Amino acid sequence: MTSESFIPRLGHMRYDFPSLNSAPLTLPVGLIVGIVVVLVVRYAKSPWRRVPPGPSGFPILGNASKLRDMAWLLGQNCKKQFNEIMYCNALGQPVIVINSHKVAAELLGRRANIYSDRPRLIVANDMLCGGLLYAFMPYGDLWRRTRRAAHESLTRSTVRDYHPILHKEAILLASALLDSPVAREKHFQRSAASETMSILYDYPTLETENDKTLKEIHAFNDYVSEAAVPGAHLVELFPWMMHIPDSLAKWKREGKRYFIGYTNMFEGLFNNVRAEISKGSDRPSVSASLIKNSERSGLSNQEMAWLVGSLYSAGAETTYTAMNWFVLAMITQPEIQKRAQSELDAVVGRSRTPAFSDAPSLPYIQAVVKEVLRWRPPLPLSIPHSTTEDDWYDGMFIPKGTICLPNIWLCHHDPAFYGEDAANFNPGRFLDVEGKTATGPQESRDDGHSTYGFGRRACPGKHVANDSLFIFIATVLWASNLERVYDQNGKETPLDMHSFIYNGVACRPVSYECTIKTRFPEALSILAEEKELLKA
Repeated sequence: MTSESFIPRLGHMRYDFPSLNSAPLTLPVGLIVGIVVVLVVRYAKSPWRRVPPGPSGFPILGNASKLRDMAWLLGQNCKKQFNEIMYCNALGQPVIVINSHKVAAELLGRRANIYSDRPRLIVANDMLCGGLLYAFMPYGDLWRRTRRAAHESLTRSTVRDYHPILHKEAILLASALLDSPVAREKHFQRSAASETMSILYDYPTLETENDKTLKEIHAFNDYVSEAAVPGAHLVELFPWMMHIPDSLAKWKREGKRYFIGYTNMFEGLFNNVRAEISKGSDRPSVSASLIKNSERSGLSNQEMAWLVGSLYSAGAETTYTAMNWFVLAMITQPEIQKRAQSELDAVVGRSRTPAFSDAPSLPYIQAVVKEVLRWRPPLPLSIPHSTTEDDWYDGMFIPKGTICLPNIWLCHHDPAFYGEDAANFNPGRFLDVEGKTATGPQESRDDGHSTYGFGRRACPGKHVANDSLFIFIATVLWASNLERVYDQNGKETPLDMHSFIYNGVACRPVSYECTIKTRFPEALSILAEEKELLKA
């Protein structure tokens, strides 16, 4: 074989060179491949790959159904599966559920400059409230001025001016419970409404069912709460619907009409206080405080009126709800009730009713107040926060515009913070070995719990709520014994300790029966004397 035999014969080999006819097909294929490569690279570098773990969802809907399933969100399995922070996607909206004090304190507290916004509620806030409802107000200049005015009107020292109001309502409540114990819930509702209206407007009420003003305020709270429920209005999912003409959108016409009506209601109450001040009245109230400091706050009359109206629900609902849970705890754990009453006997005695000056000497009563709010927080899922920029936490990406849902229930029932008995009612967890008041988890600050919220969005009325619960609980336990109901065979009637009714504002226990009896003979006469003094 010669060397020529190794020379390839071009005629026997096939080479396919692109022709003019094949170019239109090759170019699109190359373009598609290039786009795919770019997308893969971008995906590999995307921070969205590092969002916190969360449950798998459905196409388009995402995890919307999971976020509406309160039983699942409040269950320990939620935290066991996805740890302290869980990511969900609801119709394209990123949501994180915060399941621990540690994460909540870090994000909502220490990084408050990023996490203090609120999700936009087009119907519930923008339309029904004109953007003036304090709890839903977006993070900005108006919210800052409103927050400062609210806190200045409800400081620790200012709240002491309202102690006579709270003491009066405690006396009336204890008397009413002994006179007609079957109407227990109505008594709680009246007392909570009256003390709140007195503090806000110097407007006490002896009943709630026939008071027109209270009916209107309660209707407002119910309507706004219903409108704030996710999915209640399509415009929340499709904001472009805001551009629909009013003539074609009944919900827009109604929203504007309701805002005018609510504004007239709140301004009417607020201006009544202004009129009394002009006559020389110097009675304390939040409205009066705002009016006197209006130049410093920079708020308009309408903005101040809406601020005061916004505070009603937080105050009345917290007290009413907590008192119902308190009684349920007492009738199921009589040993805790007896310990609290022993402390009252040792400090207060039986010749007078409890007073605020007794508070430092009643650490167990104060622990009962804290434990009620920890064990059954009025809002198991706090009002959502929203992020104003991208952020990272523990290697996890939290994008701008994320709704942050603090899971207060799981925070309060975390064995890592409250011990293995976190599910039980135990005021002793807030006492040290000497029986004195002890602080709770560091992340919960002085409260020992997170019922009042986090960071800059914490409730400004917490001092009023704490003081009202203290004097209500102390006076009721001083005057009466709270006991379970027995059937005709002498057996205790069953009680549902785990279910609750949630109306979008607060969670209350399902209806239950209890017996309320005078604790010692002199209690009734002492309460009667106190009531007479209140009339003077």
